[in-house]
Amino acid sequence: MAVDPKSITNPQYNPSAPWRIEDSLELYHVNAWGKGYFGINEAGHVVVRPDTRAGSGSDIDLYEVIEGLEARDLTTPVVVRFSDILAHRLKHLHDAFAQAIAENDYQNRYAAVFPIKVNQQRLVVEEVYRYGAEFGFGLEVGSKPELLAVMAMTENAPDRLIVCNGFKDDSYIEAVTLATKLGRTIIPVVENFEELALILKHAEKYGVRPRIGVRVKLVTEGSGKWRDSTGEKSKFGLFITEILELVRELKARDMLDCLQLVHCHPGSQLQDIRRVKDAINELAHVYAELKLMGAGLQYIDVGGGLGVDYDGSGTNYSSSMNYTLNEYASDVVYRIASVCNAREVPHPMIISESGRAVAAYHSVLIFDVLGSSALDKFRVTGREVEDYGGREEMPQPVLDLFDAFSSVSPRRLVECYHDALTARDQVQQMFNLGLLSLEFRGLAERLYWATCAKIRDVCRRLEREPEELEGLESILSDTYFCNVSVFQSLPDSWAIDQLFPIMPIHRLEERPTRTGVLADITCDSDGKIDHFVSLRDVKHTLELHELKPAQKYYLAVFLVGAYQETLGDLHNLFGDTHVVHVRGHDEGGWWIEEVVKGDTANRVLEYMEYDVAELSPALMRDCERAIRAGRMSIAESQVLKRFYQAELDGYSYLETSAD
Repeated sequence: MAVDPKSITNPQYNPSAPWRIEDSLELYHVNAWGKGYFGINEAGHVVVRPDTRAGSGSDIDLYEVIEGLEARDLTTPVVVRFSDILAHRLKHLHDAFAQAIAENDYQNRYAAVFPIKVNQQRLVVEEVYRYGAEFGFGLEVGSKPELLAVMAMTENAPDRLIVCNGFKDDSYIEAVTLATKLGRTIIPVVENFEELALILKHAEKYGVRPRIGVRVKLVTEGSGKWRDSTGEKSKFGLFITEILELVRELKARDMLDCLQLVHCHPGSQLQDIRRVKDAINELAHVYAELKLMGAGLQYIDVGGGLGVDYDGSGTNYSSSMNYTLNEYASDVVYRIASVCNAREVPHPMIISESGRAVAAYHSVLIFDVLGSSALDKFRVTGREVEDYGGREEMPQPVLDLFDAFSSVSPRRLVECYHDALTARDQVQQMFNLGLLSLEFRGLAERLYWATCAKIRDVCRRLEREPEELEGLESILSDTYFCNVSVFQSLPDSWAIDQLFPIMPIHRLEERPTRTGVLADITCDSDGKIDHFVSLRDVKHTLELHELKPAQKYYLAVFLVGAYQETLGDLHNLFGDTHVVHVRGHDEGGWWIEEVVKGDTANRVLEYMEYDVAELSPALMRDCERAIRAGRMSIAESQVLKRFYQAELDGYSYLETSAD
């Protein structure tokens, strides 16, 4: 569908004016959601700025990166991780709390623990842990396998916290107890009351005075998509009555000093700062009360929930947040300090589990477009003698479509649209009854879509579009077929309609002349993206460029570093994409720090328990039978065998060339 995207949002915009880089920045809202990490250079390519400073010489050209990867036989789709952004996010988080602590005269410090469920990839967790060392940041685990991984990577770091959440069995608690004897500062958080008995059992067995945490089941409700994960019906945490029983049990054993951490789950992707304030206020009062009862509390863990502004609108919307990181840190510190000062109890060390805010920005998913389909490609002149060369008498519904097409004018737009709809329905009914030929149905199809396109073009010139025609732009949008699996690489987009910023990574010095939705390469009708970032509302089409022959067109999805890699599945046996860790040079440019090759076809088949070792021999036996039967030559069988083995060893995605 040909369109001037700027004219839709700004009727005063002059479509004859040259397209500028600034127009692309505004069109795709890069400055709003990019938070300084992304921009566009003079060549019209998206650039990554790990330090958020334009003009600092640290820009990394995404299109240049993709060309460099292609030269290294790493084809799209690919996830590009920018390690320097991870480091910057951790520093930004530390600095925000450091400023809030200074402003509120807070008498303790802050440390983040990274919940590895957010991105469990080893390289990511190791980088977060390494970059967080100077700030004393730790890690959070929520399962036994996560605990095993973290226990191994936290050697020689006795002061860095490990918080253990999630359901725990006997062996989980035993491992935590033994990790304490190794010198780890590790705190199991009691999620249900039965876990306390396990902690006490192994503490006695190994002669350890454990550090114990407890998660409070807050009354305060969350907000957004995960609002039901909080409150009194939340999955984890103890009721106040249970916490008081826990206190009595510890006190009876002279172990109340072992209760060192109080924790809560305020929600995930909290878009409303009021919910944050309410949750922290409630948790702080629980802390103060327990402290006054004699608990040895040293830490207050405010959990996760710190949002990411995916659409850049800065609003109380599920894919946004109506506060900044600095505001979040200030509110957390201020409310804890206020409660502690009023109750005259010591300020605890503040812990947060802000995984999404740390990891989201550092990963970009890039893929190529395989082709497109357009509904406005159908052309008619509106003259029967030219559009229909047959001799049969024209059915009345087809004549009505000719009339609707010819009658389109600013005064009759809605009327002509209704006439075209009615005539199309009548054509379909006649065809289904065997009263209309396939040729007439094809002519009716061309006339209908040409009429819709003509109506849409007139609507664009109007100051106000008729309400009944508001969906026409979306109906006539293109479909761009993309070499990616939504289910593998963007599961939240499919499952919960999560918005991610999406845009081309090149040709941004050109005016985009199409709008479309994106379809992936799975054989599933849900494998598509038809909701896109907008500062005012969700858009249902994306502004795109006309595809050029023999030239690849690349799109990127941004802010995909949190959850997307760990939640993906193998729908249609499309496996993990290539992953590349890219670092910037101090003097400019970039280099590849690490490459994780994507899944091959034989690997994903093995995941599904196919006997890969038997696949090629089975095909070869069939080839020999075909040769004996004369259906295939030896040369042809060799071509098939080579193809089969190469594809088994090859990338599970399509490997296309621009030629």
